[in-house]
Amino acid sequence: MNYRVILRGLAVIASLALLGYLVKTTQLASLLDEQWIDREVRGQGLSGDLLFLAIGGLATAIGVPRQVIAFLGGYAYGIWTGTLLATLAAGLGCVLAFYYARLLGRSLISARYSGRIRKLDDFVQNNPFSMTLLIRLLPVGSNLVTNLVAGVSRVRSLPFFTASLLGYLPQSLVFALVGGGVQVDSAWHIVLGVTLFIVAGILGAQLYHRFRHGKSFDEQVDAKLGEAPAEKG
Repeated sequence: MNYRVILRGLAVIASLALLGYLVKTTQLASLLDEQWIDREVRGQGLSGDLLFLAIGGLATAIGVPRQVIAFLGGYAYGIWTGTLLATLAAGLGCVLAFYYARLLGRSLISARYSGRIRKLDDFVQNNPFSMTLLIRLLPVGSNLVTNLVAGVSRVRSLPFFTASLLGYLPQSLVFALVGGGVQVDSAWHIVLGVTLFIVAGILGAQLYHRFRHGKSFDEQVDAKLGEAPAEKG
C-alpha cells in the first residue's frame, strides 16, 4: 500500500479526533446559546468580531446550518453588520470544508458521494460561477455536502468561493433580520425576514427551473422542488 494513502488516512483520523476534542472542550459546543454571544461577542470590539468569525466558520465547516450563524449575527450586531459577518463566516466554513475534502478526505468523500461529484462537475463545468450561484440560492440542499463534494470535484476554487459568498447573502440577511428582531423585540423585523425568506425561496426555485437546462446537481433537491428528472447524457 502506498505510504501516502496511509498518511492521508492518519491525517483524517487525527483531524476528526481534534475536531471532537475542540467541540467537547471549547466554546464551540455552546455556540447556539445567546448567552455565549452576550458574554463573548457583543461589545468586545475586534476580538469579539474575530471570535465570531472563527467559531462561525468552524461551525459551518462541520455542518451547523449557516442560517443559525446569521441569526446569531443579527442578534449580536444588528441587521447589516450581522449579515456581513455571518456571510463571511459561512464563506470561511465553505473554504475549510472544501480544502478538507480536497487535501485530506478525498478518498472518503469520493467513496461516499461519487454520484453527486459527477453531477456537480457536469452541472458547473461550463459556467462555474453562475451555476454555483444558482445552487446557493436554492431554498433546499445541504451546504456541507455541497462544500465537500465541490472539494473533490474539478470545480475551480475561486469562482466557487466567490459565487458561494454572493449566494449566501440573501439568507444571511433574512436570518439576521430575524435575529435582530429578537434582540430589539421588533416584530416587523421578524415578519420581514419571514416574507423575504419565502420570496427568496420561490425566486431561487424559479431560477433553478429556468437555467438548469435539464441538468441536476442533486436528485433529492430536484424532488423537493418538484423538478422533472435530469436528462440522461
